[in-house]
Amino acid sequence: MSIGGLKSLLAEATIRGVTEARARILGHIFNPTGQRSPHKILHKKLVGEKVAQWYPYDIKKDDPLVMARQQQERLSKLEMLKRRGKGPPKKGQGKRAAKRNK
Repeated sequence: MSIGGLKSLLAEATIRGVTEARARILGHIFNPTGQRSPHKILHKKLVGEKVAQWYPYDIKKDDPLVMARQQQERLSKLEMLKRRGKGPPKKGQGKRAAKRNK
């Protein structure tokens, strides 16, 4: 082996050692081959909990009184629409069924 080859081999080993040390100190992943790695994705913080905290607690899900009141409002509105003739048609009497029956 010539002196130039030895120098380049020594320089390459030094650079590799410095890169490894830098990765260890800074908490990075040492990847000398440059292969793809999922580390970048796995290293990210999970955001689901933060997103869930952003939205206020919904009382409708747990309180049966609130659910019952909403259902009652819906039924009274539906009854009012039916009295005016604007309610939903009976099954088999809507626009789509009228087109099919022609």
